[in-house]
Amino acid sequence: MAQLTDRGSPADYIPALAGADPGCFGMAVAEPDGTVYGAGDWRRPFSAQSLTKVFALALVLSLEGESLWRGVGREPSGNPFNSLVQLEYENGIPRNPFINAGALVVTDRLQSLTGNAAERVRELLRVESGSPGIDFVPEIAASESAHGDRNAALAHFMAAYGNITTPVPELLTAYFRQCSLEASCADLALAGSFLARHGVRADGSALLTRSQAKQVNAVMLTCGTYDAAGEFAYRVGLPGKSGVGGGIIAVVPGVCTLCVWSPGLDRRGNSVAGVSALDRFTTLTGLSVF
Repeated sequence: MAQLTDRGSPADYIPALAGADPGCFGMAVAEPDGTVYGAGDWRRPFSAQSLTKVFALALVLSLEGESLWRGVGREPSGNPFNSLVQLEYENGIPRNPFINAGALVVTDRLQSLTGNAAERVRELLRVESGSPGIDFVPEIAASESAHGDRNAALAHFMAAYGNITTPVPELLTAYFRQCSLEASCADLALAGSFLARHGVRADGSALLTRSQAKQVNAVMLTCGTYDAAGEFAYRVGLPGKSGVGGGIIAVVPGVCTLCVWSPGLDRRGNSVAGVSALDRFTTLTGLSVF
């Protein structure tokens, strides 16, 4: 784990993200009634990247229910987020929906169910946050696509096992577009508040059942920070999902949703300052699921 004095480094394997300033920091806290507080660069948009996987998962669960879990597991991987190794041992079934292989399965299902997975994720973010300006960044999507050979390999491998039904080029386009969404800490804390409200959307309707919201929070706790999930649970004690753009969403069920952002990542792909801030928050407030 990087020392607190080490800001980490931006994700350099996606060239469009490599130039981000690791000195940037923002944090927002959204209460279930929509009240939101923030500090630092909390209203500055950043690349959401894997934070969008939470919203894609929620949409598929809302549309498809339990059948999703036939194609993706719910266990920590213990391997890097873009690893190919486990897929061969486990017959093309990814360990969880937050590693890249599992997220591709979720996007495949959402694409099959709706015809436009990325648009549906964008719509959910816009409506729940109240920010109609949330949008894709074509340059980031193109950068990911140009350096997306490993994701292509994951998708083709799973397709060989029948676990991907969307044509792989179409799937990758949808996946990279989804990951290119840009939003602020305030936007993402508000958009994720349905998880603090046990599945209830901002307008009072149900996106998820209470049981499904519990499932998403549980998988975030055990799998949301790649192969550092145990360390994150130990330090922070909340369901959380990180992204290589430097963001982390965390949930205190019934109380609030948080989003922190700082682009400097540790070697496991999690924001150094973001994890430290969430650690400090739970220590000072005593808010935790434990």
